[in-house]
Amino acid sequence: MRDKTQTNSAEPGDRLIRTGAIVFFLGAVATLVTLAPLLLGTTPFPTYMFGLSMLMGVGFLIAGAGVLRSIAAGRRRAAAR
Repeated sequence: MRDKTQTNSAEPGDRLIRTGAIVFFLGAVATLVTLAPLLLGTTPFPTYMFGLSMLMGVGFLIAGAGVLRSIAAGRRRAAAR
């Protein structure tokens, strides 16, 4: 039997996963920018810049929530069959 789901259709949780990946990437860039002066021996950035590094964890949690939502939707679909 042919699968009726299109390959480009959006699943529940896809938007959360994409958003989490973007937030994680921004946090990774903030971490590199924050640590660069420490490695180069220049004046470090203010403390709030270290807070921006926490975006990596926030992005990871958002993406994880998207994965869990996608799993739950798949289980509901499987149970409905």
